[in-house]
Amino acid sequence: MHVKKGDKVQVISGKDKGKQGTVLTAFPKKDRVLVEGVNIVKKHAKPSQDNPQGGILNQEAPIHVSNVMPVDPKSGEPTRVGYEVRDGKKVRIAKKSGEALDK
Repeated sequence: MHVKKGDKVQVISGKDKGKQGTVLTAFPKKDRVLVEGVNIVKKHAKPSQDNPQGGILNQEAPIHVSNVMPVDPKSGEPTRVGYEVRDGKKVRIAKKSGEALDK
């Protein structure tokens, strides 16, 4: 997958197109990512120990990884991902600026 947990990404299609957020969790087997503040759905919760009131909760749902692009650290625009070997390690680079996406 071209995105990892902690990456800043922008949604490029769907109802949340244009929104930016951080990847909270990645699900590589399902090709999906959970992005902060994106794809908010309502969940009906029964009263429980944690939530004695119950009711309707708003939470993020996973979005397909093809609908997000990493944000270029230099320009702040969405960019495609390339791979290079630097100092003997394979790192992800932003195609727009050539900047490394991995810390």
